[in-house]
Order: sequence, then C-alpha cells, then structure tokens
Amino acid sequence: VQLVESGGDSVEDGGSLTLSCLISGLTSSRYCIGWFRQAPGKTREGVAIIRPTGTTVYADSVKGRFTISRDSAKNTVYLQLNSLKTEDTAMYYCQKDVLHRGQGTQVTVS
Repeated sequence: VQLVESGGDSVEDGGSLTLSCLISGLTSSRYCIGWFRQAPGKTREGVAIIRPTGTTVYADSVKGRFTISRDSAKNTVYLQLNSLKTEDTAMYYCQKDVLHRGQGTQVTVS
C-alpha cells in the first residue's frame, strides 16, 4: 500500500490549493482516508476524513474552507483548501491508518 501526496505550494493569505493523495495497493473507496497536518513545534492535527459512504468530517479550524473528496476511478483523495490563512502552514499528510501514511506535501501561507 502506498499513499503519495502532491499539490503543496507557497501561497498568499486568502489563496487556494488542491492537494492530491494518490493511493495504490488497495481500493481507497473501501476505507476511511484522512488528511492530517503538522506544523513545526506543534502536534499533529486531523483536518478531514472521508468515509467509504462518502460522508465527511472536518476539524472546526477548517470547516467551511476545506473540502475533502474522492475520485474512485483514479483511486485518489483530494483536499481543496480555500481562504488559506497563515496558521494553515504545515506539512499535510494523507493516511489510511497508522501504518499507511504518505510522505507529506508542504503548504506555506504568507
């Protein structure tokens, strides 16, 4: 099983990004897949989860600004980040479980 994130970049306050998590080795639509983030000196934070049913859960800090979605045909989970703030700066990871996590993609907002 492999998860590979992409799409991170440096953007201005108020900007937008779309992160992608390409998953191989399993059918991602059968599992909960989550996006997490970790900023330097801070604990890891859950951002959003998408369940096999398609239902989603968001952290209060990103609710209304971020959207998690899934393209089953591409076995890819996305995280749309809108109205970005400096406090959103972090390494973003997608994860199936504690044993299966990607290397992360950096988002920097200034």
